[in-house]
Amino acid sequence: MASSSLQWSAVVSDPRFQALHRKKQSFLAGLMIFSVAYYFLLPIGAAYFPSLFNVKVWGPINIGLLFALSEFVVAWGIAFYYSRRANNEFDAMARELAVDFEKKVSV
Repeated sequence: MASSSLQWSAVVSDPRFQALHRKKQSFLAGLMIFSVAYYFLLPIGAAYFPSLFNVKVWGPINIGLLFALSEFVVAWGIAFYYSRRANNEFDAMARELAVDFEKKVSV
């Protein structure tokens, strides 16, 4: 498909594209709010609850260190969750749009 022959304004104004964009934006906004809140729990917890973060779990390992390491796990979990949702839902909607507009260009 030649991108120069595709009418991008028609793609953007298509209600299915707008629905896809709205759905994806709201999903990403939720993930962003969750990830930022989780990220800031570490410095807030260290500043306001140092006695909790200093509780030893095993040897020199304490709650604060475990919470800091959990941020990596949460980041990977968010990435995995997003990729599953994108593969199952968003990509299917985008593929349907692409096929329809590809047919219009080739006609």
